[in-house]
Amino acid sequence: MFFVINKIEQASHKTDRLQNPKNPSNPMVLGIYRTESRTALFHVYSKKAYGEFWDDTERKKIASRDWTSEMKGFANQKVAEAPKPPFIFKLTIVGWIFVALMIATMGLIIYQETKAPAPKSAEYIAMEQAPAVGDIYFGRYEAFKESGDRIASGIGFGWFKVIQVEGNVYHIARSAEMSKTHKPKEELNSTDFESEGTPAKITEQAGYMINMKAVDGKMEIYFTEKK
Repeated sequence: MFFVINKIEQASHKTDRLQNPKNPSNPMVLGIYRTESRTALFHVYSKKAYGEFWDDTERKKIASRDWTSEMKGFANQKVAEAPKPPFIFKLTIVGWIFVALMIATMGLIIYQETKAPAPKSAEYIAMEQAPAVGDIYFGRYEAFKESGDRIASGIGFGWFKVIQVEGNVYHIARSAEMSKTHKPKEELNSTDFESEGTPAKITEQAGYMINMKAVDGKMEIYFTEKK
């Protein structure tokens, strides 16, 4: 973003009645100035003007520390008479667009923070609840020959039933008919289950899944839907 500062001359006054403190024989000129700043977003004029005395012969500025009391009084008078700026602060077209975008962004953030959360579906709430005896889930399992193996020795898709709960250990019975490939849940048996279950603990649970791992580490079970 560009940034430009300009020194705008407002007026110029001869100072025949004042003596040059550096070179008494040289005439002086009092210039009245105002600062103008421009960026892509805004345009600013300084609210207060200021004066500078210049040696009219050598074209050098006379430092304010060398001003006499008469020079200071004359400069204050002419600064007070300087024309007012057309404005102090004004946004450019780009600036207005930027402000509009910022307001829209802040409004969206506030809306997102204050709006009521979307209601959870019954299916989502069901998957968030702790499994209880009799609950039936659809999902899959992976069996391993030894605990710690990375490659499954068996896999199956189908329905599972919680047949016993002991603290944080859930005994999970597989359906009597498990498929080795994924099939629609409606095509798989959800009423007949093994008589004994696999003790497992929950490793991860959310509204869309429940992951379990057998206590002996030889099976992992993934539920994706509750019946």
